[in-house]
Amino acid sequence: MEKQELIAKVNEVLAEEFEKEVSEITPEADIKATLELDSLSLVDMVALIENEFHVKIKGTEVAQIKTFGTLYDFIYERLNA
Repeated sequence: MEKQELIAKVNEVLAEEFEKEVSEITPEADIKATLELDSLSLVDMVALIENEFHVKIKGTEVAQIKTFGTLYDFIYERLNA
C-alpha cells in the first residue's frame, strides 16, 4: 500500500468511527485532542487500527504516538517490515 493511500484510509476509518470531518485529521494534529479521546476511546482506536490494518500496537508504543503523522509512519513501517 502506498503511503498516501494508507493516510487516506486511516483518515477515513478514524473520521467515520469518531464522527469527525476528514479535514480535521492532519499529520500535525494531536490524536487525543482531535478525536476527543479519553482512555477508553483510545483503546477503541488502537483496536480499530489493529483490526483494520493487521498491525499490533503495544501499550508503550501507544504512548509515543501523539500525532496523526506519527500514527501514519508507525502503521506504514509495520506494513512494510
